[in-house]
Formats: sequence, C-alpha cells, structure tokens
Amino acid sequence: MEYEVAFIEGDGIGPEQAAATREILTQVGRALGTSLNLTIVEAGDRALKNLGEALPQNSLRAIEKSDCCLKGPVGQSAYDVIVRLRRELDLYANIRPAKSFPKVACISSQTDLVIVRENTEDLYSGLEAGDDQKATATRVITRRACQRIARYAFELARRRRREVIAIHKANVMKKTDGLFLTVCREVSDSYPDVSFSDMLVDAAAMNLIRNPQAFDVIVTTNMFGDILSDEAAQIVGGLGLVASANIGDHFALFEPVHGSAPDIAGKNIANPTSLILSAAMMLDWLGREKQDHDAAMAALAIQMAVEDCLSRGEVTPDLGGRLGTREMGMAIAERISK
Repeated sequence: MEYEVAFIEGDGIGPEQAAATREILTQVGRALGTSLNLTIVEAGDRALKNLGEALPQNSLRAIEKSDCCLKGPVGQSAYDVIVRLRRELDLYANIRPAKSFPKVACISSQTDLVIVRENTEDLYSGLEAGDDQKATATRVITRRACQRIARYAFELARRRRREVIAIHKANVMKKTDGLFLTVCREVSDSYPDVSFSDMLVDAAAMNLIRNPQAFDVIVTTNMFGDILSDEAAQIVGGLGLVASANIGDHFALFEPVHGSAPDIAGKNIANPTSLILSAAMMLDWLGREKQDHDAAMAALAIQMAVEDCLSRGEVTPDLGGRLGTREMGMAIAERISK
C-alpha cells in the first residue's frame, strides 16, 4: 500500500537523522512493498525565522491531509510545534517504549516496558497566572481523558504481557489523581484478562531504577509521564535510543523525544536511532490501523536491523562506535535490503 507521510525534518541534528531515516524507509519500500510518499513540511526554528511562524497554517493543513506525521527534533520553538499539534489533532496518547538493546550499556538488560501518558491536560494545560510575588497553575483532570488513556493502556497490554500499573499521587492530590485512579480501576473491570495495580509516583520513580523489568505497561497523567519516561529512557541507555508516538483516534505523529543538539549539528556524529525507531513505530501503527501486513513486517524489519547494528557495534560515537550518522543509517538499510 501507499501512504502519504508529512515529514518534519526538524532543527539541529534533525536533517541528518532525517536523511538516514529516509534511506531506510526507501529500502523498506523496495524490500517489502510499503510505499511511503514523504512530503517535507516546514516547522520549527527555521520555519519561525523564514516564515514568521513555528507551525505555519500551510504546514498544519499538509499534516492534516496526510496519513500520519514523522517529526524530527525541533529547537527552541518545540512547544509551539508539538504541543499545538497534540491539541489541534487531539493526539491524546503519548506512547514511550523503553527497551534494553544488545551491547548497549544500561541499568537492566531485561527492561521492556511502555509508558502510556495522557497527552492533553494536567498542569500542561497552560492555565497559569501570577506575578513576581506569586504564581499559580491550574491542574485539569477530566473523566473523559482518564477513560480514553486507560482504555488505550489496557488495549496495548493485551498485545504485550497483559499487565497495567497506574502511577499517581492520589494520597496527596485526592481530587485530581483520585479521579484518575478511580477511572483506571473502573476501566480495569472491562479487562479481566489484564492484571491491574497502582503505585505512587515517588515509589514508581525508585522502582524503575531498582527493578525496571517488573514493569510492562505504565499508564499515568501528563506531567508524571513526561518525567518518568525520560527516566525510563536513561535506564535503557539514553534518549538517543528512544522513540515515541502521539496517537489519537484517527491520526498519529511519531518523533524522537530528545532535543535538536545544535552543538553537534552538521558533524555527522548524531545517533539516528531515535528517529529510525520512531519510523518503525509509525509503520507498526499503519499496519494495525490499515490492516496492512506489509507495513507491520516493515516495522519489524527495521527493529531487527537496528538491533543487529547495535549488537555488532556498528554505531555512532556516543555508543562507542566509529560510524557517522549517515553511515549508521546505511548499515541499517543494507541489512533490510538483504
């Protein structure tokens, strides 16, 4: 099948990662018959400088008309790009896998978990007020948002080890996190085949370090998910290895979670793994949404090729290797072509 993909190359190291990822997606199309028509969409710092907006209306319309969006890291204007896209497209589920890879230094070599983070409300709703003497922020937690993120987590768990744990602070924030935990428990009743438990966020932060392999699917609110997912990324080797998805009922956007690293931009040393694995997540999503076996197999092929490169040390300097960004992308692409 053929898909229209809006491609935001991003800032800093983004274009280098994008070039490596494009090579891999081309090889996937040749080998497995999944055709991706990548349309470059302007967004980020360069768009702000050249067009006066970090996310111009033309770019937003192009994204809305596509089947999905693949986005590289954006610089200082990241909030104006990704937060707006999440809200405009109602991408309520932020999915952050954390899986240990062969020959990559990490805290636990058996880590394989996913954080499912509510993506539209909480303290990130932007409802702040104040002056230099006092400031306040309004935390918004709604039953609707809790229900749909909980359902997403339980459906995901059915494709994994069938375990969901809700992370919260309901012992202190009795109304907001209390509502979140209550709704998660209610939703769990509809999934008797999935084990459900809950944990306070401070205990979860500790146990992620102490025993990360004990977690399967974590579901939590926006800010807690933001913090815990970065912690989980470090457990498996760092943000350069981690992909993510922003998923709604009818659209999805896939992106690395790290910044644009302007200090190493243009040096051909940036690790492209995060964007490549984000592209694999995109293909997996297309495979499920469109019932496209070829797309699902393409996602698996990319994951296997990445893992093989990592296991053989064919990686960029940050992982102890000698390959450049482009060369690592080519090494992964060559494995797919074979």
